[in-house]
Amino acid sequence: MDYQQAWDYLDSLQFHKIKLGLDAMRSFMNRVGNPEQGLKVIHVAGTNGKGSVCMTLLTILSSAGYRVGLYTSPHLSSVRERFRINDSFISEKTFACLATKIRNILGEEKITYFEFTTAISFLWFAEENLDLVILETGLGGRLDATNIIIPLISVITNVSMDHEAYLGDTISAVTGEKAGIIKTAVPVVSAVRQGAGLKEVVATCEQKQAPLFLYGNDFDSCSIANGAWQWIGGQRFAGCKYNYLNCSMKGDYQRENASLAIAVLILLRKEKIIVNEEQIRSSLLNVHWPGRLESFELTRNGKLLHFLLDGAHNPAGVDSLVQALKKECNYSCLLVIWGAMADKDLQTTLAQVAKLAHIIILTKPDGERSADPELLLRNVPSDYKAKCVLFTSVEMAIGEAEDKASSDDLILIAGSLYLVGASRKILLGELV
Repeated sequence: MDYQQAWDYLDSLQFHKIKLGLDAMRSFMNRVGNPEQGLKVIHVAGTNGKGSVCMTLLTILSSAGYRVGLYTSPHLSSVRERFRINDSFISEKTFACLATKIRNILGEEKITYFEFTTAISFLWFAEENLDLVILETGLGGRLDATNIIIPLISVITNVSMDHEAYLGDTISAVTGEKAGIIKTAVPVVSAVRQGAGLKEVVATCEQKQAPLFLYGNDFDSCSIANGAWQWIGGQRFAGCKYNYLNCSMKGDYQRENASLAIAVLILLRKEKIIVNEEQIRSSLLNVHWPGRLESFELTRNGKLLHFLLDGAHNPAGVDSLVQALKKECNYSCLLVIWGAMADKDLQTTLAQVAKLAHIIILTKPDGERSADPELLLRNVPSDYKAKCVLFTSVEMAIGEAEDKASSDDLILIAGSLYLVGASRKILLGELV
């Protein structure tokens, strides 16, 4: 297969629905000699912040001269975004070659889209003589296709309600799935909180004899002068402190994500992977994670316009987005372009953002799971329905926002990474 044929074949697997479980991955990797077992892995799960922690680790370790693989999901516009080594995405040729190899080995057997991309990542990384691999779970953890590995360190960012159809309808059930990445005696770095996963994670760590390093307990962060912050390690980090840190990405919660990454880096010293304070400080200013509170200016049709793109799609993520809008964004009028998957908590998320919006443009990104604009409108609180206009295409929605916006306004595009990806491609072109 060439690259386009390989991508088309992968897309055909979308019809093979989400199927949580490890049997298919273990069976396939066993047939190719289990190359993933030779990888040194950091395994990252959680409800929100997974990608930011992964990208922070990649940026810092790359700046320190290490050769690091990163596997994340979903992609914004090109499937190649899921696979990278330092600053380089997988090439079209390599993607096509590995996809062809996997298809030929499978024969008539079918695996899921995510199992297929995970297999590509394992095969590619195993060929590349890497110092470290960072793996982001796709859904949950316990039965996620990435969970066939034994990592050096496991990370669970936080837990809140999302993907209830697959992970359960209580915090305890969701946490149980996330905590499924915890392995016997493997250290765990986490920001879970009391009443939101802490009890379950602690219990699993005790059962597995896995050391738990907890944000707010074993390490912390605090604000210091001029908007900078300090990372503070407790007794288990020998009282280590890093001063005058700043995050390049918007959102107060990025300090928590960066703090988790720093804790991981300190634990990696046991593996002879060493990063110094100045490399951490300078790299935090260079972390860039497209589509996550990503802001930019563009001149469109003769007007200078301000855009903010964010993939927030669950109540906890949208709450963080709202806080960032209040604290870090200045605008006269907020124009919101919103699209979401039909299986999300539409009522809660739309209510959160509708309070701040002056105009709400409801639209639908491509995909069978996407909610129709009419369904979104039904979930907007009645007090805010008058603010809403509906467009069936993302391009038309962006055009409407650009017509209505002035240079003092902010156009927010949010609700789904699928919407953000489609919008980003229109506004900025392909990422890779």
